[in-house]
Amino acid sequence: MSPDPALSRRAQAVAPFLAMDVMAAAGARERRGEGVVHMEVGQPSAPAPRAVIAAAQAALADGRIPYTEALGLPALRERIAQHYAETYGVRLSPERVVVTTGSSAGFVLAFLALFDAGARIGVPRPGYPAYDGILRALDLIPQPLTLRAEDRYAPTPALVRAVHAAERLSGLLVMSPANPSGTVIAPARLAELCATARSLGLPFISDEIYHGLSYGVPTATALQFDDDAVVINSFSKFYCMTGWRVGWMVVPDALVRGIERLAQNLYISAPYLSQIAALAAFDTLDEIVAIRDGYARNRALLLDALPPLGFTGIHPVDGAFYLYADIARLTDDAGAFCRRMLDEAGVAATPGLDFDPEEGGHHIRFSFAGSQADCAEAVRRLKGWLGS
Repeated sequence: MSPDPALSRRAQAVAPFLAMDVMAAAGARERRGEGVVHMEVGQPSAPAPRAVIAAAQAALADGRIPYTEALGLPALRERIAQHYAETYGVRLSPERVVVTTGSSAGFVLAFLALFDAGARIGVPRPGYPAYDGILRALDLIPQPLTLRAEDRYAPTPALVRAVHAAERLSGLLVMSPANPSGTVIAPARLAELCATARSLGLPFISDEIYHGLSYGVPTATALQFDDDAVVINSFSKFYCMTGWRVGWMVVPDALVRGIERLAQNLYISAPYLSQIAALAAFDTLDEIVAIRDGYARNRALLLDALPPLGFTGIHPVDGAFYLYADIARLTDDAGAFCRRMLDEAGVAATPGLDFDPEEGGHHIRFSFAGSQADCAEAVRRLKGWLGS
């Protein structure tokens, strides 16, 4: 692509977020009156829990939707801290909790607070594409940590040490459960990664946005092993609140004031209405677990149906709501394949190039965050399209 003189260097350094491009194409198809089964974005089809909606409605009826403190509503920060004690046995001060405009703002704040321009940050590959985009937009360098099948597609201390020796990292970012694969880093491995980062003097950032969504495997927070870890989470996935744009960070005491100053200037505060709604989310566990059970059924359906169609080499689907498959038997151009699949079968999924620019040309990611009927319909359409 030739340089655009109207754009800054930063803007030109950021690659498209292909999942969002696929969603836009799927939306255009729907506006033409053509049906689509959406499996391209990590967005639950279930609405936010009833208590969440009721809390927002009550706040809206009150009529005043103000700014909050830049770090978030004190009551919400206290409830998030309580969540860590209840869920993980980790006791932390609410003062270390920062409420953010989704996890996306959490990454921006973390990267700005921890790193100066030119710093090199280790990120998993395949991995969430916005890591690279945000880092590049901030004049930081994403350094791939290439994951391997023999390691269950999870980072290892040996990998971190090898990359650091070759490229001199300034920080380390991991995600568990992972996007695009759903792979969970085992608690013992996570402890080792935290210890490795400490020994190398690297700030450790743990993306835990899919916590709560796992299928028979244990998950741990990095805070169980490193009190100085920066943990980023959100209400988007587990609590079905994607469009509410509210998340949180847990940060060391030394970062709180700097992050507060950044938040004050970048966006003032997360939306008041969403924070009020999020406060109610912690009391909706029964409703949310029923939704997670639906994901588990979708997962089983796809793991059974997709390999015979040519979607093989599936990464361990321990958690989240994604299935990341090798489609080398079908194509070496995942982008063109996904366009045809949408145009001819009406099934929207994301090409692996979004998650891995080197090897993603023969991979595809399906999201199974929709209904069981949607997943069954996708399988039916794919069987017809692929002639199986």
